[in-house]
Amino acid sequence: MAEKLKITLVKSTIGAVPKNKKTIEALGLRKVNHTVEMPDNAAVRGMIQRVRHLVKVEEI
Repeated sequence: MAEKLKITLVKSTIGAVPKNKKTIEALGLRKVNHTVEMPDNAAVRGMIQRVRHLVKVEEI
């Protein structure tokens, strides 16, 4: 596992399930193409798994 993950929102949350919107917000993503760096741990991996159709993930 990498030390950090670079997470980018690539699709809008308009029309998404409310639980997915909250997950995106919890990851710190606000607008399309906004990128955040998060630690690579089980909690973050679980959030990414839930919204994998909305985000792009890179290991850094």
